[in-house]
Amino acid sequence: MRNTFARTGMAAALIGATLLSAGCSRVRSHQGFIVDDQLVAAIQPGVDNRDSVLKTLGRPTFEGQFNPNHWFYVARNSKQLAFATPRPTDQVVLRVSFDAAGNVAAVDKSGVEKVVQLSPNGNKTPTLGKDRGFFEDLFGNIGTVGAGAPGQSGGTADNPN
Repeated sequence: MRNTFARTGMAAALIGATLLSAGCSRVRSHQGFIVDDQLVAAIQPGVDNRDSVLKTLGRPTFEGQFNPNHWFYVARNSKQLAFATPRPTDQVVLRVSFDAAGNVAAVDKSGVEKVVQLSPNGNKTPTLGKDRGFFEDLFGNIGTVGAGAPGQSGGTADNPN
């Protein structure tokens, strides 16, 4: 009887340890465009146009915000350990630029070297200007609303004086 309890306890501990170690496993993920190097190499400046790029690579991930003649295809592979922040392992940003006629002008490719890790500065956003306390914020504008510039009388638009 004791031997059965010991085996059951040992099996439960083994199952628990397996589940706990599974929670610490690496998670790999892929986001965005699936890059096919042969298709990317097939896009040639001066030969292709918007329609041929659309048929070859599909719809872009996004168009340029300030210049709609730039199409961007973005792909990213990342890994994450348990509850840590995901870290990019590989990234491809393909920019296809078009001229005014809609023909491909340039194809640029960049990688993970462009990824930037930002670390926030606590729970506050640093701002330039005067540091004011609670009471200065609460009572700081008393007497300033409706007062004109120094040397002016407080007249209205209809009656300046």
